[in-house]
Amino acid sequence: MHQYPQQPSGDPSERPGGRRKSRRAIAVGAGVALVLLAGGGGFAAYENEWFDGNGQTVSFGKDHRSTPAPDGGSGSAKNGAPPSAPPTPTGDPDVQLPAGPRSEFRQTAKLDDGTVIAKTRLAGAKSGFEGDVWVWTPKEYDDPKYAKSAFPVLIALPGGNGFPANYWSDRSLGLQKAISEGVQAGTSLPFIVIMPVLNPDNKYYYDGADIPGQPKMGTWIAEDVPAFTRANFRTYKSRDGWAFMGSSSGAFVGMKTVLQYPDRFKAVIASGGEIVPDSPLWKGHQAEMDANNPEKLAEKLIAASGPDVYVNFQVGTKETGKDRMVKFVQQYGRGPVKTTIRDIQNGEHNGWHYVRGMKEGSLEWISKVMKGPKPEAG
Repeated sequence: MHQYPQQPSGDPSERPGGRRKSRRAIAVGAGVALVLLAGGGGFAAYENEWFDGNGQTVSFGKDHRSTPAPDGGSGSAKNGAPPSAPPTPTGDPDVQLPAGPRSEFRQTAKLDDGTVIAKTRLAGAKSGFEGDVWVWTPKEYDDPKYAKSAFPVLIALPGGNGFPANYWSDRSLGLQKAISEGVQAGTSLPFIVIMPVLNPDNKYYYDGADIPGQPKMGTWIAEDVPAFTRANFRTYKSRDGWAFMGSSSGAFVGMKTVLQYPDRFKAVIASGGEIVPDSPLWKGHQAEMDANNPEKLAEKLIAASGPDVYVNFQVGTKETGKDRMVKFVQQYGRGPVKTTIRDIQNGEHNGWHYVRGMKEGSLEWISKVMKGPKPEAG
């Protein structure tokens, strides 16, 4: 049995909407594909390992066996499949079994350990927004000894446009592999990774918020995506099983959401992120903008004396922005707002280097403040 950490008692470029992004991170999939195409036989291995089974439906919580999708796997998945009979939960009252309705997932990538990344289409009941969500579960999720246990959830948010894809679902960035390797090393919990689109289009950045007159992306991230996760996976009811990670604009949204809803979410790994909202769509809505400002949210949380939240900033030594993180830590890193900054040596503003920072310590950091799965005795 793995011993998990225990819970204690490129230069950025400007994008539409004012948020900075990394072209390297956005273009990762295309770049890798071109390199492998040039390798001739190497691409055949790439194709077999990464795409074998893509487009087929996937069942999580069983054995990841893929079957052809009803329409041949060419479209997006739909929600509403009948729920299967769940196992009886353990004695932990914090465990919540899948509530349904169960979504239909289609494989988009396969990892070397046999786990898969799959996609579904989610119609947000509360936000009214409909978008794609990618998911990944670790091998432990299908292990019979964990069949009655909940698992912690890590909602991974991309930078850049965050639409129509979420680049954390690209296995070449190594996020899922880093978690799997951390589990084996005893430095990471086996997180369920949920990867939704961040924005409703690629024209503006919406600050992961309910900007008046715009799609309710704050409700999408904070309510619809967690509700979808609870409907499909064994999760914890308490905030001890819910965290965010994100890069650039996704880091801002993750941190903002944790500070905004500390009763629902506990921690965030915020990589190369911004600190304050800056969407041009806030014009004329100062009060609503202030309600989505991490600085003001931190002040409010400090005044209320909690609950405690954990913010782990990551920043590459070859990118800008550390001064903003240091200022936030100096002004708000006290009381219930627990903060730390991890420097990624020779790191740039891209997902590969942020994953490296997670492997070098941030995954262990967040695992120590989150609740892990509990295997059955025997």
